Amino acid sequence: MAFTLSGDDVCQATLPTPVPDPYWVAFSTSSAKLAGIPLDDNNLPADKAWLEVLSGNQLDAGDHHFSNPIATVYSGHQFGAWAGQLGDGRAILLGDIAGQELQLKGAGKTRFSRMGDGRAVLRSSIREFLASEAMHGLGIPTTRALSIVGSDLPVRRETLETAAVCARIAPSFIRVGHFEHFASLQKHERLKELADLLIQDHYPECLQTKDTYLDLFKRICKRNAKLVAQWQAVGFCHGVLNSDNISVLGLTIDYGPFGFLDQFQIDHICNHSDQGGRYAYHRQPQVMHWNMACLASAMIPLVELQCNESEAQEQLRKALEEFPISYAQAWQSLFRKKLGFTTEQDGDIALLERLLQAMHDSKVDFTNFFRRLGGLKMNAPVDQIEMRDDFVDRNAIDQWFSDYLARLGDEFSNDLVRQNSMNQVNPKYVLRNHLAQVAIELAQKKDFSEVGKLLNILTKPFDEQPEHESYALAPHPNLDSIEVSCSS
Repeated sequence: MAFTLSGDDVCQATLPTPVPDPYWVAFSTSSAKLAGIPLDDNNLPADKAWLEVLSGNQLDAGDHHFSNPIATVYSGHQFGAWAGQLGDGRAILLGDIAGQELQLKGAGKTRFSRMGDGRAVLRSSIREFLASEAMHGLGIPTTRALSIVGSDLPVRRETLETAAVCARIAPSFIRVGHFEHFASLQKHERLKELADLLIQDHYPECLQTKDTYLDLFKRICKRNAKLVAQWQAVGFCHGVLNSDNISVLGLTIDYGPFGFLDQFQIDHICNHSDQGGRYAYHRQPQVMHWNMACLASAMIPLVELQCNESEAQEQLRKALEEFPISYAQAWQSLFRKKLGFTTEQDGDIALLERLLQAMHDSKVDFTNFFRRLGGLKMNAPVDQIEMRDDFVDRNAIDQWFSDYLARLGDEFSNDLVRQNSMNQVNPKYVLRNHLAQVAIELAQKKDFSEVGKLLNILTKPFDEQPEHESYALAPHPNLDSIEVSCSS
């Protein structure tokens, strides 16, 4: 449900700033169905007024009147340092639609824009739109993207680009940073109102326990532990895991300098602005744990409502220690499934770690390797396995394949059942940066066909889609690495 806290210290009424001559760039029929928006034969909103609403030019479409658009305040830690007050600098919450919050990103300045212009550009909007829907296709919790509306309005970044507004929906956009904000100002009543709103709308089961706010913290931790394990399992790097970019619903939110792994490097950094590698692939679980510690600190006054200060701190500390356990359980379960195992054996994780080390040493394509692994025949002679050619240390990988095939033989008598199950967890298609870049460059020439094509492919990432085989390929080795930064 839409954010319902009121008051100038929480949010500010903010009208979107219109853009000239808006036009459709992309539209998600799946998200439209979630939002209850009727479509025409072209899979665009039947009510033409939606183009104006989703560009920020008006507030009425059909039976929907978004009478109170707002921007909310939050604070947070950025790259490990306290950044103080932040907020929705270019995101405006229009209101509720079919039980979801509808937000426009790039619709103009707000009170919390600081030095920003409140706009988003076509480039970053395409990346967020495609990533949101691709993650949903992979079964990973995420905010959803409804549309991109473009305009020829010039926007200055490193170069002069054109404006775009990305409409996104979620059950709630409440972040860890919202809790940090009120805790940092010692506005404990506001902190309690925020927690109570969250419990009422999204965690009602917490009301069944005597330690309501401690239970809320545990549930938020568990969701985010599972979320980051899911990222690791598909090779997704968020790129900027600041505490203000962490959803308290365990959703992937704020797609900026993200990237999916091509060549597997355990310490891969997808964000060009991340000079120290704080948000590298292998550090994402640790950083998410750190962000949960930030939330724990912010929630101390709430837990103190049900016990004294020292007890509150001890209870939150113990609850925080459950995060790595929850993460490890989720991570191990997901990677066992990626290897095709349906039962647990003591040597499974050691076998997996040997594989990941070998993949790292040889820079093996992450997505393609696991997908091809499903097609491996259990009776195949090791020296005839084509995938071994991807590895530098042939003896080591031969031994691994020998051990792996023996492990599969403990569970399966035929390949078909195993292959089907593995193909449901190992995607064939992910949003690789070079694919997004092609779509962006065409869109900048007013050709939006590739955005739509990618959307259709990525919403079915586990299907073979033989007509789109080239979209499953790793980027050509001669292709220049695409640098993605926080600029958007």
